[in-house]
Amino acid sequence: MTRDEALALMHEHTPSESLRKHMLSVESAMRFFAERGGYDAEKWGMAGLLHDFDYEQHPDEHPLWGLDLLREKGVDEEILDAIAAHYPGKTGVEPDRPLARALFAVDELSGLITACVYVRPSKSVLDLESSSVMKKFKTANFAAGVNRDDVRRGAELLDLELKELIDLVIQALQRDADALDLRGSL
Repeated sequence: MTRDEALALMHEHTPSESLRKHMLSVESAMRFFAERGGYDAEKWGMAGLLHDFDYEQHPDEHPLWGLDLLREKGVDEEILDAIAAHYPGKTGVEPDRPLARALFAVDELSGLITACVYVRPSKSVLDLESSSVMKKFKTANFAAGVNRDDVRRGAELLDLELKELIDLVIQALQRDADALDLRGSL
């Protein structure tokens, strides 16, 4: 599957702009981490782009419904494993390989960082610092849907301090700020 095909599939199954932006942000972070670690950025980006494509139309079956469709379309098993492992409670698949660990680590965190951007006066990721994200991370009612335990576990899976993981995901999103519509007024 090409990126264009994956993007079309994501658009077909994801009506909301906010979830589309989330998947694009996770794709960006995944590409960043792949490049940083010397892995295949296309493959890692594909996992990020497709990880939640079935969530809106099949919330009770997510990610199982999507995994079945992606398998039928011949998507790489390592990508399927990573998508399954981003939801281990439902799939029983743990994030035990680099691609799966990275997806697990950046998924919830990119949502938190995006929420932090939206409440900034500049509405920009370009002037966002990890200290601001850490402060919001400690505020349970801010972006309440973000699972803080998953964010902490993600940092552990990558053998990073939480602040370091936040810094890296911010860097990834800064790199693609225009494409992700996170430049704001800067």
